[in-house]
Amino acid sequence: MQLSVLVIYLLAALTPWLYSKHKARTPNLLALLPAALTLWFASHIPLIASGEILVHEYAWIPGLDISLTMVLDGLSLMFALLICGIGTFIVLYAGSYLKGHQDLPRFLVVLLSFMASMLGLVLADNLITLFVFWELTSITSYMLIGFNHQNAEARKAALQGLIVTVGGGLALLAGLIMLAGAGGSYSLQEIFNSTEVLSEHPLYVGMMVCLLLGAFTKSAQFPFHFWLPNAMAAPTPVSAYLHSATMVKAGVYLMARLYPELGGTDLWINTLTSFGALTMLTGAFMAIRSTDLKKLLAYSTVMALGTLTLLLGLSTELAMLAFAAYLLAHSLYKGALFMLAGIVDHETGTRDVTQLGGLRKLMPVTALCTLIAAFSLAGLPPMFGFVAKELLLESLLEGPVGLLIVLMVITSAILVVAVAAVIALRPFFGRFIPQARTVHEAPKLMLAGPVVLTTLSLLAGLLPGYAGHYITLPASMAVAGQPVDGYLSLWHGFNLPLLLSVISLATGYFLYRYWDTLRDTLRLFNPLIERGPEAGYFRFMQGIVLISEWQTRVLQNGSMRNYLRTILLTFIGITGYTLFWRYEVHWNWDLSLYLHEVVVALILVSAAAAASITRSRLGAVASMGAVGFSVALIFILFSAPDLGITQILVETLTVILLVLVLFRLPGFSSTSTPAERGRDAFVALLTGALMTLLIMITIDVQLFPSISDYMIENSQPLAYGRNIVNVILVDYRALDTLGEIFVLALAALGVYAMIKFRPDTQPGANHYAGTLILPPKQVPEKDIVHSLDERQQMKAQQQKAQAQMDSQTKETH
Repeated sequence: MQLSVLVIYLLAALTPWLYSKHKARTPNLLALLPAALTLWFASHIPLIASGEILVHEYAWIPGLDISLTMVLDGLSLMFALLICGIGTFIVLYAGSYLKGHQDLPRFLVVLLSFMASMLGLVLADNLITLFVFWELTSITSYMLIGFNHQNAEARKAALQGLIVTVGGGLALLAGLIMLAGAGGSYSLQEIFNSTEVLSEHPLYVGMMVCLLLGAFTKSAQFPFHFWLPNAMAAPTPVSAYLHSATMVKAGVYLMARLYPELGGTDLWINTLTSFGALTMLTGAFMAIRSTDLKKLLAYSTVMALGTLTLLLGLSTELAMLAFAAYLLAHSLYKGALFMLAGIVDHETGTRDVTQLGGLRKLMPVTALCTLIAAFSLAGLPPMFGFVAKELLLESLLEGPVGLLIVLMVITSAILVVAVAAVIALRPFFGRFIPQARTVHEAPKLMLAGPVVLTTLSLLAGLLPGYAGHYITLPASMAVAGQPVDGYLSLWHGFNLPLLLSVISLATGYFLYRYWDTLRDTLRLFNPLIERGPEAGYFRFMQGIVLISEWQTRVLQNGSMRNYLRTILLTFIGITGYTLFWRYEVHWNWDLSLYLHEVVVALILVSAAAAASITRSRLGAVASMGAVGFSVALIFILFSAPDLGITQILVETLTVILLVLVLFRLPGFSSTSTPAERGRDAFVALLTGALMTLLIMITIDVQLFPSISDYMIENSQPLAYGRNIVNVILVDYRALDTLGEIFVLALAALGVYAMIKFRPDTQPGANHYAGTLILPPKQVPEKDIVHSLDERQQMKAQQQKAQAQMDSQTKETH
């Protein structure tokens, strides 16, 4: 199974080369791989239907408990068949839809990468591996949605989808880490097989909230539903694949996969049924207002995703069976409808149903496929959508929900029937509307997918027992985590679900007949919709920009003094609060200092003070050198000669470098007021006092056994060295030492560049009789406050330079 994922990535990498060789035939060749994988996964149907679970283990990063272990059960098998099967037709469809497009190779590369990422997601057993594939689907879908990058709307929709799904992905990561901590493993199979009851764990609420945030954003649940319809800016092959059968169902897959451990609680039931019903109603309501074919389908997809979430929330065996049936039915008819909408757009040049009509004679195959798929969307017999709808209504009536949710679901069903009628009847069976271009039937490769998917939907409706036994029943058992007693049937007799279905069909057709009037009436809700979740998203993004501008202006204003002060004050506040208010402070004041140690300490403090107050650069350098050499002396006094020698070398090099550049630096200038300097001095003293206190407190604190004994015992046997410090540097922490060597090498290059620097090559310099006069540095006067003496010195220097320049100019003439 790992190979099935990796080979698609490999094929994606080879796509540009294949396209250079085979041009327009490349999509046909690429489609062979997902077709072969579909057959390979289909060969496991009898085994999985018998209750077996296949596990292929492969250690990826064993030290971090991360593996590429893949699991094939009923749920992952159904998703794998949808991903590879529909993916085959999408690749063929894209080859014709984007025929002659200059960026077709790039599209195919990203499409195959998305396919591999989605397949890896549904097969992954390790939580970290699942998250990696989860984020890869977000990144690849971002590139697919923004494929037409010249279009501002496409870029905007792609970014919106990325921000919403990746933002939810961050919450998901936190939830997965909590899940692993509570379950004691990063393996889903081990978590499911453990005796730990996660619903009773203290982390359960936080874990479920984070996991559901990730799932809701991915699967466009209210209030995150707005990104999916906007993603219709993508080419139709993207819409047909990502937003009907694969990506948007990733969140639904995650909730279904985690149901055995997290589901069934009151929090789970109330949250999923409420948000699922609200998403259903929102999607259906927004769909009935739309006239764009892809928007109609997109909002009906939102409705379907809410339905799947609702069914998972019901937490009954019948609901699990209805969930699997509805997921399969929706994938079949919605994938077909999106491709058919793209065909209509491709042939007529418009997706506006109010501008389409009478196309059944010009596009008979497209009209027939659309009618069959729309029947399944509406829940008409004998389509598989009818079977799933009956199970939905039956499980809803038996489930633990109130009357309000039942009414919301029935209202959504009525609206979706009207939407299905608009999609199927207006473009093909309405009054003929002449088009600007010659309309004809689509190429065969574009029709292949819709024909096969609608045929499968019809066959599954006519033979629901086979579809239930081999596909949906094993999937529902994988979701429930236990055997499910149920079956699929086209006819359950005269019952209340059938009555509700008939009422929804009749009422929905009535709404279709007055659809134009209904749309005009629903415009009354436009002010409310304009202030909905999408407006909140834009306000949130604007708030981020405003906060960024503020923190850039206040915190990142280019002042090093401000940076240091902010860092130190933050350190003082957080550390000081923790130290004095949360812990009882005990420190060791038994210093037992010798006289020479006190002398060294006084020299160090005096040198630091001198460096802070002197106005001479040379004096400051000398004082800082004294500080460094005093530290080296302390190292030597306390039996660390290696550190002392290193410190001496560093200080010597530093002093030499500073002296070399002294003559190139401008004179000292006062860039702050006395009050500001006093404030900075107070912050510095406070920081020093806190650090001293921390050192005094931690002298006698030892949380773990000393590691020095281990170093002494193993220095010679393991590293073949008797100098323990050297062994630590070059063996135990070799990478850290390598990094330090790299830093020193960079510093050496900088020194060499400074030594070899020639001012006469500086651009912008003026030459008068061989004398170099550099242009003055432009510094806003408001940023520098000079003392009276400094201004007089600068004025005298400028007058002297001007006089010298005039004299040399006169001599030259």
